[in-house]
Amino acid sequence: MANYKEAPLATRPKTLDPAEYFNLSPDYRRAEEKRAALRAQLKRQYLEQLNNPHRKELIEDPALTRWTYARTNNNYFRPTAKTSLIGGLFGVLPLFVLYVVFKTDRDKREAKIKAGTYERPYKLST
Repeated sequence: MANYKEAPLATRPKTLDPAEYFNLSPDYRRAEEKRAALRAQLKRQYLEQLNNPHRKELIEDPALTRWTYARTNNNYFRPTAKTSLIGGLFGVLPLFVLYVVFKTDRDKREAKIKAGTYERPYKLST
């Protein structure tokens, strides 16, 4: 950190701020140590459960439970004009375009067959 030079157009990253390391109160350090000890204890307990060869029950992983809950209960979609337009463009419009293309091709072919000018590319009988 002694050789670190500040960039002229950027601020000092928070992780390189000396106040983050040296000017901490003893209460803050103690609280950080308690949190680290609790995290280490939870990690050790989880690893013991995970590596137990005689386990018969499922292991409850709180992070996985939170992730699954957030994944299944996605309440962040809001129908707006933009999402409705995108849904129409990608959902309804392709179906309509395909219908028009197939219908016009079929009508043209039918008109040629009625007029007797249609050459069948594949002859079913010789």
